[in-house]
Amino acid sequence: MTTPDAGGTAAVPPAQSTPHTPTSGPHRAGPRRSVTGTRKTIAALFLLPALVLLGALVLYPIGYSVGRSFFDTAGDFAGFDNYETMFSDDGIRTAIKNNAIWLVAAPALTTALGLIFAVLTERVRWGTAFKLIVFMPMVISMLAAGIIFRLVYESDPDRGVANAMWVGVHDTFAESSGFPQGHPGARSPLKGAGGGAFITKDPVRAGEPVALPLTGVPPGQMPDDAESAKPAQADPGKVTGTAWQDFTRGKGRGKVNAPDAAEFGYPGIKIEAVKDGKVVASTKAASDGTFSLPKEADGAQLRYPASNFREPYNGVDWLGPSLITPAIIGSYIWMWAGFAMVLIAAGLASVPRELLEAARVDGANEWQVFRRVTVPLLAPVLAVVVVTLMINVLKIFDLVFVIPPGSSKDEANVLAVQLYNSAFGDRDAGVASAIAVLLFLLVIPVMLFNMRRMRREGRR
Repeated sequence: MTTPDAGGTAAVPPAQSTPHTPTSGPHRAGPRRSVTGTRKTIAALFLLPALVLLGALVLYPIGYSVGRSFFDTAGDFAGFDNYETMFSDDGIRTAIKNNAIWLVAAPALTTALGLIFAVLTERVRWGTAFKLIVFMPMVISMLAAGIIFRLVYESDPDRGVANAMWVGVHDTFAESSGFPQGHPGARSPLKGAGGGAFITKDPVRAGEPVALPLTGVPPGQMPDDAESAKPAQADPGKVTGTAWQDFTRGKGRGKVNAPDAAEFGYPGIKIEAVKDGKVVASTKAASDGTFSLPKEADGAQLRYPASNFREPYNGVDWLGPSLITPAIIGSYIWMWAGFAMVLIAAGLASVPRELLEAARVDGANEWQVFRRVTVPLLAPVLAVVVVTLMINVLKIFDLVFVIPPGSSKDEANVLAVQLYNSAFGDRDAGVASAIAVLLFLLVIPVMLFNMRRMRREGRR
């Protein structure tokens, strides 16, 4: 409020001065620095347990392994001798080669199969059920999966599922032999014809029944439709005879080279009439072993072709040295294809459908849409799957340790299994540490690639 002075003018009170508050300088920096330091201390305290665990469980073992790799089994300094042993030992070099095969084949095939499953099941009603079935192997431990596939790859078709299916497909297109061990007896009218075939010693004549006895087929392997052998009836216009299992001997128990009531015919066995090296007629025996050939067979020799006696097809030796690594990779794909499918399906769900429809409107077929639109948009997800699987296969142990039999373990060897064998089998901690360092060095590039990819994704 103003009051007029003597001259009638209002007197303005003097302005009140406000104290100067510094906005910078030592008076403000001190508190800010103390607050920042307090926050860093609190953050360090929260991180301390994790850092202690990281150092105890990761950093210390890495450092100890690197140091131990330069010492021999006696604890004496050996320099790079363990690394020289690692690259000169045949078993370890096989493990390195197999790890390279795993690194190239397993992630690529698993990701490709997961991509196919994710795309194909996107539009079907039962897609969710199918994905659940494909993902189910993920809940099984590697050890249990190894035991399962050890039985799946069993060489006996009656026990191994893989060979049972393989033999079934093979026998569908190539008929198997019913008499793999059949052969003529000591006094048989047959002789060897080369290549596993048998032929009559003398030409046959129409109207004169022919006896073609064989032996050697175990009773348990005779065809189920085999009946008691019968002598063939003479036919003037045809060559007739009997093919049977002549196992009884003389002295009242039976007649040699003649069918007896206790002997069985060879149903379905093939007989060929051969003249001058050419087949002029052929037939198959009935359930009682009897057969007949047309008059063209008169004067020919009768032959059992080798196809009657070849060993039955028993499938593929999945656990043999040549196929053991692909077989184990197949079991790995069975387990991890569901993992790849689920991640890719999640990425596929976020792909804008407008882009796919626009490509179809522009005239692209489904293959072009998949190759030029879907796959490029899924590239980040595919990279995550591939990198994860690459790190996983570098450490593969359980399947390779369980599935191979003793005769194929060396051919299936990988670095993780070799590390175990060197450390606990050979008691050579130096070589085992060198292998561990090699595994660590192999994982680093994959980890760096994954970190760079994640940083690029974070900047977008």
